[in-house]
Amino acid sequence: MSDSHAHQHQHSHGGHNHQHGPASYNRAFMIGIILNTVFVIVEAAYGYLSHSLSLVADAGHNLSDVLALVLAWAASLLSKKLPTERRTYGYRRSSILAALFNAIFLLAAIFIIAWEAIQRFAHPEPVTGSTVIWVAAVGIVINAATALLFLSGRKGDLNVRGAFLHMAADAGVSLGVVIAGAVIMFTGWQWLDPALSLLIVVVIFVSTWNLLKDSLNMALDSVPPEIDAAAIRIYLQSIPAVTDVHDLHIWGMSTTETALTVHLVVAEPEQNDRIIQQAVHELHDRFGIEHPTVQIEYGTYPCRLADESTI
Repeated sequence: MSDSHAHQHQHSHGGHNHQHGPASYNRAFMIGIILNTVFVIVEAAYGYLSHSLSLVADAGHNLSDVLALVLAWAASLLSKKLPTERRTYGYRRSSILAALFNAIFLLAAIFIIAWEAIQRFAHPEPVTGSTVIWVAAVGIVINAATALLFLSGRKGDLNVRGAFLHMAADAGVSLGVVIAGAVIMFTGWQWLDPALSLLIVVVIFVSTWNLLKDSLNMALDSVPPEIDAAAIRIYLQSIPAVTDVHDLHIWGMSTTETALTVHLVVAEPEQNDRIIQQAVHELHDRFGIEHPTVQIEYGTYPCRLADESTI
């Protein structure tokens, strides 16, 4: 860099072999996507034939599951593609763009479902309760079975954990549809169908809003929500021989990997190798930074980037 002598600039990356979305979960992703895609089609069709808006709404919810699984799988596959001279980070950021598109698509879908539900309150249509019960019951089985595919990996991989939580939550939503179908059968309360549809819309909106917010933040190179930037700065300042920390930047390279660059001012040049090795190791193991870049400076002249640090 222009503000650093060549012998004062040391650059390091984590020397760990990271595998996101292990190959053993490729089959789980594929099975989950196929099962849920078939179920979305069947549920939407039966919802239309039985005049059940809650089934159609739940089909929309399960469509979000399919998209979430596709995104998680795509992220794990894209993270393994090698960088090129033109794309030095590879195709990692495409998973962020896909998540952003996913959120926008789902917001449009729930608006349509909500509008139809409101119309149903004024003009209710008879709903076949038994059909609602059996179709939603199948949804419970499929969602629960898909969640079990990711049960073993939910603690070690954020993608897998997200897939597990998404599917487990949807099994609960399908259970709600079953209960509503039973109540409609025994009471004839047709208003319950659009009411449940609006409740499902709220559930989808909450998860979609978080997805939209997180994907927008990642697209704008914000610090990922699971990363404590203040704690990282405190740690770097605590390294022996480090006298100052500036130009600290942290951003998501993809939906699974975090990058960091930082300038460390040191008082003892002979400690450079030790400082870099210690920082790279701790940034990975303690804070989950997959791609750290550390630059060493001696503080013998002002760095023009020192005043540009934002955190």
